[in-house]
Amino acid sequence: MNARPHSLQRRLGLGLALGTVLLWLAGSLMAGLILRAEVDEVFDGALQEVTQRILPLAYSEILNGEAEDAGQRLPSVMPHQERITYIVRDGDGRILLQSHDADAAAFPARPMAGFQDAGGLRLYTEVAVQGTFFVTAAEPLRHRRQAVLEAVGMLLWPLALLLPLTQLGVWALVRFALRPVSALQGEIEQRGQGDLSPVAATALPRELTPIAAAVNRLIARLQRALEAERGFTASSAHELRTPVAAALAQTQRLVAELPEGAPRERARSVEAALRQLARLSEKLLQLAKAEGAGLLAETPQDLAQVLAFVLDEFRGDADLARPVTVAMPEGGAWLSGMDADAFAILARNLIENALKHGAADQPVSVLLDEDGLLRVSNAGPVVAPETMARLKRPFERGESRAHGSGLGLAIAEAIAVGAGTGLELFSPVPGRASGFEARVRLPEFAPRSSMAFRPASD
Repeated sequence: MNARPHSLQRRLGLGLALGTVLLWLAGSLMAGLILRAEVDEVFDGALQEVTQRILPLAYSEILNGEAEDAGQRLPSVMPHQERITYIVRDGDGRILLQSHDADAAAFPARPMAGFQDAGGLRLYTEVAVQGTFFVTAAEPLRHRRQAVLEAVGMLLWPLALLLPLTQLGVWALVRFALRPVSALQGEIEQRGQGDLSPVAATALPRELTPIAAAVNRLIARLQRALEAERGFTASSAHELRTPVAAALAQTQRLVAELPEGAPRERARSVEAALRQLARLSEKLLQLAKAEGAGLLAETPQDLAQVLAFVLDEFRGDADLARPVTVAMPEGGAWLSGMDADAFAILARNLIENALKHGAADQPVSVLLDEDGLLRVSNAGPVVAPETMARLKRPFERGESRAHGSGLGLAIAEAIAVGAGTGLELFSPVPGRASGFEARVRLPEFAPRSSMAFRPASD
């Protein structure tokens, strides 16, 4: 099972957006760690400052106070929640003085000098009067964590807005950056049988220039190979025409000179084989033109004259001298999307195929409507679907006793594709129970007038 191709634009867009978000998260995490260290430093400094300010004030208050005032709580000037509380103890651990929100149970009875963590508090203790006077300040650790989390949260909440904006901006940037890729794709898609010119690489970014150069080298090799193949086909067919024509003339003279009998019949068989070889060389020349360039015309072509010329050719062929009915717009039609010679080869092969393989007592119908749809149909047995699938291949023939090279429909298909359209085959003819029909949508077709069809017969 083939893997579904991924989108480079989508992958780049998601990757850049995700990378931006991850960098933002990493930056927020680093900022949180740095902020935590700074917060600890600031709050530790505040603890030291409170303790060092309380120490002389408390010492003075204790010395000037009475014993019954021991353990008193200092009232607050205004009601408020203390962030930093303190307790003053003597050498025996008795509380001499404390702030109004201080919880004595949360303070250690024998505090150590300096910083320590206990019971969810950050403590700092100063010792005075030779170890008989202790001042301990405390600040809840959750207060620090809350401050850090709020600060980091202020960095993270913009992600809700940043993520879609980043995705949109990255998508637009990647789309703009990949425009040369789309242009290169369009240039390559335009190359085909009728256009093997190099891809323009002057406006491409530096990363795509090697790709364009590789494509141009591939196109050049393909063009050389196709030209060699077409040249060989055309040269072989052209070189065959003269000796085949000479051999055919000599054989016809021999047939005329020989008396009736077996030698004359053998000479006639040779004549028939040479005629078939002459037709094959002509088909090969047509195929070389159909697969080459020069299928498009710059000036409008009169289709009525081209069809008349094609039908005149069939009048001189005794094997194909059968009725052909033609219907086209009454004022005629112009064709500017296909060369006149290419259209003549296309029509000749479609009509010849219909004449050879259709019912001998029924005419071949050639219909050209005002939308530029050319339909060539005949009467005859229905062609099997499996046979229809391979009729456009070179040297493929259906179940018919008629002589042929199997190149007619292949030539018509090559011309149609080279002109930017296609060949469609139907059997039975749509709307009928039998027959065979070939359809080609002619490019850049324009009827001379919109009048009704005028039937004509040949």
